[in-house]
Amino acid sequence: MNLLTVGLSHQSSPVRMLERVAVGAEDVDKLLHELLRKEHICEALLVATCNRVEVYAVAETFHGGLDDVTSVLARHSGSEFVELADHLYVHYAGAAVEHMFSVASGLDSMVVGEAQILGQLRQAYGDADRAGTVGKTLHELAQQALRVGKRVHSETDIDSTGASVVSEGLADAERAHGGLTGRSALLVGAGSMGALAAAQLKRLGISDVVIANRTPENGARLAESLRADGLAADTVALDGLTRAVRAADVVVTCTGAVGAVVDAETVSAALAERSSERPLVFCDLGLPRDTEPEVDELPGVTVVDLESLQRRLADENGGSAEQDASAILAEEVRSYLAAQRSAEVTPTVTALRKRAAEVVDSELLRLDSRLPELDTDVREELTRTVRRVVDKLLHTPTVRVKQLASAPGGSGYADALRELFELDPQTAAAIGTPQAVEDGERSSQAVSTSVSHAQRTQATAVSRDRSEQDGEDR
Repeated sequence: MNLLTVGLSHQSSPVRMLERVAVGAEDVDKLLHELLRKEHICEALLVATCNRVEVYAVAETFHGGLDDVTSVLARHSGSEFVELADHLYVHYAGAAVEHMFSVASGLDSMVVGEAQILGQLRQAYGDADRAGTVGKTLHELAQQALRVGKRVHSETDIDSTGASVVSEGLADAERAHGGLTGRSALLVGAGSMGALAAAQLKRLGISDVVIANRTPENGARLAESLRADGLAADTVALDGLTRAVRAADVVVTCTGAVGAVVDAETVSAALAERSSERPLVFCDLGLPRDTEPEVDELPGVTVVDLESLQRRLADENGGSAEQDASAILAEEVRSYLAAQRSAEVTPTVTALRKRAAEVVDSELLRLDSRLPELDTDVREELTRTVRRVVDKLLHTPTVRVKQLASAPGGSGYADALRELFELDPQTAAAIGTPQAVEDGERSSQAVSTSVSHAQRTQATAVSRDRSEQDGEDR
């Protein structure tokens, strides 16, 4: 399994570099297909969130796959590889499995334990599945990672506070205002993160919220949902942001747009028509950021963004809950890798048993040609005995080789088995594919039928020849 992970996250990169590499929803499909067109990439899955962009790929070779993935990321970001190199992390084989499990569990998140990543990982898998860029390896890995993430969240208290990037960002906004109860909010962006921000604003006691969104229908839908939940909510067009900013105490932006949605000119115009004693807090959760950097320099404005959150949360951890989650993670990684190693030797074991069956069939055909007059009951008992002897001889070594292969460093046992019995590596590899297994089952049935028919035909022919010879002699 040549599994490769290449990416950037809040752990390895400043937000400014993450902004350059950020992948919008409209570009995901294009990048997935670009990856799959590369020479060494067989499967690809892309996880793009507000604090990470990473590619999971199945590659024919490590170095070839690494070159292919980094070239796509560099082209997309408009950067040279040397600019990205210092911020990239690379995981291979078992380390890549451990990384995806860690991501799914929330252990690698900016806010340790946040559960939103599970939905984002599920979305990433769905995107890749629809694009046709995931195969057996990434399908199994993603499904297992989602299961591990659910287990960590259900069996530990790692997400007991319900913290997320949204809740942490709004907590900073709340501190800047000394509380948000009774205040007004402007929400720019009505996607999943916008809905999460709206729910959090309601919990913090906000009195009313205005929603601005590129697609008015989505904004209206969220506003209607909030009103049904008892919060005063309305919508505004993006070209009406000046008036909306002027009325707001806190502005939350999370659009996923490529460029800035709120510019300094708009905010300046809004500030000119409001009291200078009334502070304004921007909570910018977009990647790239939704507000121009100059907004932070305006008087009376405080900007909370991913960069400031990254600095504040860098030294925080999940305490004992994080330790419990890490223990589950280690157990799941060991189990998954053991199962993978065992599965890798299965095609070789199947090839060995297939070879043994072919030898038995060949020898039984030879026996029929030499002893055509053999009694049917005796022939059938002899056939069962020969097959039973071969099965018993193969049972212990084939079971044992699977056990040995599942242990760390056990990948060489399949090679040894192929060498000892002169098995064709390509044949064993072909047996490992799902289609080959299905075809093999049909083929095996056909071979058995064919052999049985050949045995009967040859035995009949030999018997007839001998009868004719006996007639001539008489």
